Amino acid sequence: MIQFSVNGEIIRSESPPETPLLWVIRDEIKLKGTKFGCGISQCGACTIHLDGSAVRSCVTPLGAAKGRSITTIEGLDSIAGKALQSAWVEEQVPQCGYCQSGQIMQAAQLLADTPKPTDEDINVAMNGNLCRCMAYTRIHKAIKRAANVEEV
Repeated sequence: MIQFSVNGEIIRSESPPETPLLWVIRDEIKLKGTKFGCGISQCGACTIHLDGSAVRSCVTPLGAAKGRSITTIEGLDSIAGKALQSAWVEEQVPQCGYCQSGQIMQAAQLLADTPKPTDEDINVAMNGNLCRCMAYTRIHKAIKRAANVEEV
């Protein structure tokens, strides 16, 4: 049995340690905000925080979570997380919405590390998160809004 926490709740899983966290989160814990996009860590739709660091849950094995803390989009309640969610709405970022939880989780990590990111910081941090609807300009604006570094 592997014990870890998700959004502050202690979880005990009987799944094999090599099971991707994505499937434990979605199928066992029933949190559906973390999405499956590619299964090979290329799109970012499955991004979660593991002990405060953004990771791709589709390639992170359950065993890596033993004794650690996971935050999913459902549990993102930091000041930056709330600011991002508000900015996402204000900038009308979502179109289909599929990538949004991963985008927000990655952006929250960026703002935790770099509270006042430059354009280059945003481009580098968000580089591995794909959006099929091409909402990148609005995503960029929402991150700047959340960080209070909006362009005038």
